[in-house]
Amino acid sequence: MLFLAGVLFMVVGVALSIALHECGHMLPAKKFGVRVPQYMIGFGPTIWSRHGKETEYGIKGIPLGGYVRMIGMYPPKAGDPEGTVRASSTGRFTQLADEVREQSYEEMRPGDENRVFYKLKTWQKVTVMFGGPFMNLVIAAVVLVVMVSGVGMPKLAGTKVTSLTTCLTKVADGAECPAGQEAPAASSGIKLGDEIVSIAGQKVSSNRDATRVIRENGDKPIPFVVERDGKNVTLTVTPKTTKVVKLDGKGDPVTDATGKDVMVDAGFVGLSIGQVTLQRDNPAAAVPMLGESLKQTAGVVLNIPSKMQGVAKAAFGDEARDPNGPISVVGVTRIAGDVAESKQVELGQKVLLLLNLLASLNLALFVFNLIPLMPLDGGHIAGALWEAIKRPIARARGITGPVYADVTKALPIAYAVSILLIGMSVLLIYADVVKPITFN
Repeated sequence: MLFLAGVLFMVVGVALSIALHECGHMLPAKKFGVRVPQYMIGFGPTIWSRHGKETEYGIKGIPLGGYVRMIGMYPPKAGDPEGTVRASSTGRFTQLADEVREQSYEEMRPGDENRVFYKLKTWQKVTVMFGGPFMNLVIAAVVLVVMVSGVGMPKLAGTKVTSLTTCLTKVADGAECPAGQEAPAASSGIKLGDEIVSIAGQKVSSNRDATRVIRENGDKPIPFVVERDGKNVTLTVTPKTTKVVKLDGKGDPVTDATGKDVMVDAGFVGLSIGQVTLQRDNPAAAVPMLGESLKQTAGVVLNIPSKMQGVAKAAFGDEARDPNGPISVVGVTRIAGDVAESKQVELGQKVLLLLNLLASLNLALFVFNLIPLMPLDGGHIAGALWEAIKRPIARARGITGPVYADVTKALPIAYAVSILLIGMSVLLIYADVVKPITFN
């Protein structure tokens, strides 16, 4: 039951994200006078639709995206009267471009001559096409504010020992730890429930304090003062120098451009202190979180092509899935179900994790859609900007009349990108079914 609740949360969240993305295109388009015949959530057969004043609003059967159809997306060929298409006789791509132009004009009615997309000013075109991804960015920002100020972010509080590692190397259950590989904390007599008072003579009030001191004293015997049964007990612990994740000044893990943890040599004793609590903060605290999340998301999105090889090997072979690799909407929905069903996560943290999934998805949509290739929004934005560059050059050459960027010339690229995206989507969905990334 909880699994289905998590799935339903993500399904609704994805649907709203798609709906608002398309609103981000439709609302400015209508504001600028472009006629919008269709606003659809999903692809394939129509399940439900309703006709407004001039727009059909509906839901289709395959909930993997959506679209807004605007009339006159493509300009006429140079030399042709506006709103007309000249028949072409040679060149497959030329015929294809003319067919697309013709389809773009089919829905034009008397009076629509100045309600076409291609006649918008450059800044208006950019606003219409950027509006969709921008809505995803706004959704992510709002969700992050809710996480920070409404639910609260997880913080380690207190200095109680909450977990101990017995061995520096992984061993089978019940097996003895190899000689010399015993974790320093447990082998020195530290016990669960001990309150850390000081380490190496420095008072400790948080997990970050303890981590900093331990890391600075690799291979050095240092005193640990712990409070146990109301009394202070002094123990000698020698942190083992090993590879650990590098931390920044705030105690957060440092990652490289690909999102992988940066490793350094530092002291390690094998204990965790402090209990996780959710602490609310000022909404402004969501701003740096948004910036860092955007940076990480961009790194992941830009590395998708190289990651797809690993997805294929995992889907059709024995290799494990990369938990930091790309994932489909099906996979995200499944993880949401796992989070909701988990018995090891408290309710507040479940809500936080589900919201984080939704924010991450919207950030991915924002970054991905801005890639400057058609049919993505970034491709249309690039076309509008090229038109802005082309127009003054044409005027300087003495060309009069309308000057448009003929984006139909990019249709071969658009179809190639579409085929690639469909193939990637099918592969990811298949991998998320046969070898899913699970919540751990």
